[in-house]
Amino acid sequence: MRAMWSGVVAFGLVSVPVKLYAATEDHDVHFHQVHTADGGRVKMVRTCSIDGEKLELSEISSAFDVGGGEMVVMSQADFEGLPVAGKDEIEVVEFVPADQVDPVLFDRSYYLEPEPRGLKPYVLLREALQRTDRTALVRVVLRTKSQLAALRVRDDVLVLQTLLWPDEVRAADFPVLAGATDVRTQEIAMAESLVESLSGDFDPRAYRDEYREALVAVIDAKAAGGATTVPAPDPASTDGGGVVLDLMEALRESVARCRDGGGAAGSSTGARRSASSNGAPAKKRATAAKKAPAKKSVAKKAPAKKTSRRSA
Repeated sequence: MRAMWSGVVAFGLVSVPVKLYAATEDHDVHFHQVHTADGGRVKMVRTCSIDGEKLELSEISSAFDVGGGEMVVMSQADFEGLPVAGKDEIEVVEFVPADQVDPVLFDRSYYLEPEPRGLKPYVLLREALQRTDRTALVRVVLRTKSQLAALRVRDDVLVLQTLLWPDEVRAADFPVLAGATDVRTQEIAMAESLVESLSGDFDPRAYRDEYREALVAVIDAKAAGGATTVPAPDPASTDGGGVVLDLMEALRESVARCRDGGGAAGSSTGARRSASSNGAPAKKRATAAKKAPAKKSVAKKAPAKKTSRRSA
């Protein structure tokens, strides 16, 4: 695993140097959007809704809609002035009974690995949490965002679980539940009996993602049967003739041409020929190009300015 954050867990006067790792990973099957006719990838282009201009990321800012058609545009300086906890510190706020943290608040989970010099305080914190059956509520900054999190023990490893803020959890408001419902004692007893008959210890390994397994089987079967698509080369990555530009070969031939006295124009022509190679060895192509009159070759192929831009 690759550490995504490093810092210290600070409780009291004790600091525990640690590294943070994602505790979960996505095994879902992901698809690309493609053009059904030729298999070409669909690109998401950022454009301005007013002038239709295509935008680069550097031209895009964040804005908040305040209503009435007005927006507040934020700059990077606006975000830098916000109060956040230490960016390299997991600050313990308090220790609470483990059963008081509602699982509905849990968001993402991360493993904490101790640095070699922090092994002893790491074990000290772990044992204290286990023996007291407590969970540490902490504040931490992840990806520039200050978050509340729970620090607990799982399989002798400290686990950090980011929490949703209370106002991010919706209230369950179902008026139908307020209505009076008569449930007989015999019915409750039967329901309890059913629960007992299906009771057992939870083992997550006993469960499988059957939908994903079936989907992968369908994909494998289609691939094995030859039902695959090879999209045409992206025109943006070609030299204009539908052939992908071999940049290293073009550069080598350009350097060789310059050393032979071909000059800048000759170098550009050589690079273009390499990109649309007809299968002849590079040395023969260079020789053939050298024999042709320089002026005629340039005029026939392309203007010098356009050729130089293409080679770049």
